[in-house]
Amino acid sequence: MSKPIPKSWISAIAAYQPGKSKADDGRPLLKLSANENPLGTSPAARAAFEAGYSDLAHYPDPASTALREAIAQFHGLDPERIICGTGSDELLHVVAGAYAGPGDEILYVRYGFAVYDIAARRVGATPVVAPDRDYGTDVDALLALVSERTRLVFLANPNNPTGTILSRQEVARLHAGLRPDILLVIDQAYAEYLEPEEDDAGMELARHAPNVFATRTFSKIFGLAAERIGWGYASAEVIDILHRIRGPFNVTTAGQAAAAAAIADTEWVAQSRAHNRKWRDWFSAEIDAMGNHGLRAVPSKANFVLVLFDGALTAAAACKGLMEAGYATRLLAGQDLPNGLRITIGTEAQMRDVVRVIRDMAEQI
Repeated sequence: MSKPIPKSWISAIAAYQPGKSKADDGRPLLKLSANENPLGTSPAARAAFEAGYSDLAHYPDPASTALREAIAQFHGLDPERIICGTGSDELLHVVAGAYAGPGDEILYVRYGFAVYDIAARRVGATPVVAPDRDYGTDVDALLALVSERTRLVFLANPNNPTGTILSRQEVARLHAGLRPDILLVIDQAYAEYLEPEEDDAGMELARHAPNVFATRTFSKIFGLAAERIGWGYASAEVIDILHRIRGPFNVTTAGQAAAAAAIADTEWVAQSRAHNRKWRDWFSAEIDAMGNHGLRAVPSKANFVLVLFDGALTAAAACKGLMEAGYATRLLAGQDLPNGLRITIGTEAQMRDVVRVIRDMAEQI
């Protein structure tokens, strides 16, 4: 008997695996696996969210007008060139569908965000993976793999899951090395964790270059992961194309209100950034101090640290031990990093305890 057959490129997709929140036996865990803000959501954003939930019977503003205006005012952008999505993930999928398809290639670096592979395969395009440079982006390696079939280049900066960053000079060099018909997508999900001098100028590139699309999210530093709100900026021509295939009511009414309030709460963002910087740097130093046990922290500019286990203590064993201690972390074997464990920066108490657990495991082997 015949049956519906999916496209071969869809069958080739390995489904995205979100970070765990429960142990194998069903116990709830302290979640350091999804890069959420340990301080939560700002009171201003929460209040706006609760007020926005007063009307459940009507569709949200399909254009996210007030939110786009709030974003534009904060960043000094043209609101007509802003597009909002169900998280920045939707926008990554939409841009791949708009500019690539069967016979085309989508290029990104090894250890890039897992969604890039899915977004490419979903539209029948061929993913092309460039070698990394010490877990970071290698511009020369990317440019060397550009072909006549290349249509998109995805760049996560800072990168997930490694936390590495490409300087503004290197981002500019990458863009300059691409043909005008190749769209450079700069995924800035963790941009708010950077200090001003660390900004990669990707949004500025999107302001002036017709072949750059920069995306951001409210899921990380703004603490609105549950509402799935992202946004992007590009030329009017690119935005017009993306609007044609995005979800028609893709950001909830309450979510739009919460995000507009969150972006205006600069004090909360600064507090979250300072907390993350302090405990990320402390945690990285503590991990590096265990170098004699084969542990190493990849230098991170995001709100997580990629810990490499190259000694007797393996990443899988560390993940299991932390789970037994009550913590969910992200094992990265599925992303060709079997020796890597990505750990979100949590509260002070959580980070101190995680270091204690890892040190105890390393010293007992």
